[in-house]
Amino acid sequence: MQASVLVFLIGTTLWGETHRVEATRFYHSFDHRHPVLARLKSGDRVETRTLDAGGYDHLGQKRAERGNPLTGPFYLEGAEPGDSIAVRIDRLRMNRDYGYTSFRLGLFSLAPESIEGLYPRAYRRGAVVADRDDIVKWRIDLAKNTVRLLEPVSKVHPLEFAARPMLGCIGVAAPGVFGPTSGISGSYGGNLDYNEIVEGTTVLLPVYHPGALLFVGDGHALQADGEPTGTGVETSMDLAMTITLRKKEPLENPRVETPTHIISIGSQPEFVSSLDRSIRIATSDMVNWLTRDYGMETWAAHLLIGYQGRYDVVTVAGSMALRLPRTALPKK
Repeated sequence: MQASVLVFLIGTTLWGETHRVEATRFYHSFDHRHPVLARLKSGDRVETRTLDAGGYDHLGQKRAERGNPLTGPFYLEGAEPGDSIAVRIDRLRMNRDYGYTSFRLGLFSLAPESIEGLYPRAYRRGAVVADRDDIVKWRIDLAKNTVRLLEPVSKVHPLEFAARPMLGCIGVAAPGVFGPTSGISGSYGGNLDYNEIVEGTTVLLPVYHPGALLFVGDGHALQADGEPTGTGVETSMDLAMTITLRKKEPLENPRVETPTHIISIGSQPEFVSSLDRSIRIATSDMVNWLTRDYGMETWAAHLLIGYQGRYDVVTVAGSMALRLPRTALPKK
């Protein structure tokens, strides 16, 4: 069964075909039972759009219910359990002139004693959309590549920053009959909310079902480490990605490759889990990566991590990532 969709073949490259995909239906779970949006071959490139976390598109029109609506699933021919896929973010661009964020840090980010007398979570009903009172609007300047809070106005800081577009949700259909919501993450990826998933990054994901069934969504114009407010600057995105099959290369957790680093993610549901557990997941996965792919002795991998690794808080009370610079890696 295939979802209602417009798919255009717009070109062929040395590696594969380029498809323009316009979704008309969006989903809120990484579930293998959703109808396939488009079928691809390894090396194909997809150009598509994502909605913001509230379900609004590039024109500011409501297209889906709130809660990280997902574009997908994309079916990759030949992908089977025990394989993995590589998703390169070729292009990720903001496509409208506003975004929004929560008005307050999440209580998961604060010490209990600091909550006494905290300002209200609500700001003003209708400040961004009619049915919300807890979000504030940011102006996105596409020409300058900046974001600026419109209201309220600080007396001491303009709250204007350089944008750094990232993709919050990227994952495959979860293992077994589990259909997790688009609000959490796990070994399948999901709502990773990792601010290193930007243009030029490659995300590696395990395959649990035939075709892998890739979903994407939840673009942020900017997000700090840990997503401490529970949001990035939420907005819609134009996305181009190339998807490649890695046959018989199983993974246990999501990984990320950038031009400068390799990264293991200890991926688990955000805002409800212990960071020490996610550190252990990320570190164990990096040891496996170094010994299997780079041929390092286990003890050498431990020492390399011990003196060259850097940890990122991906989501507060959720996931951690371990980065190693490529300059510190042995040559393959």
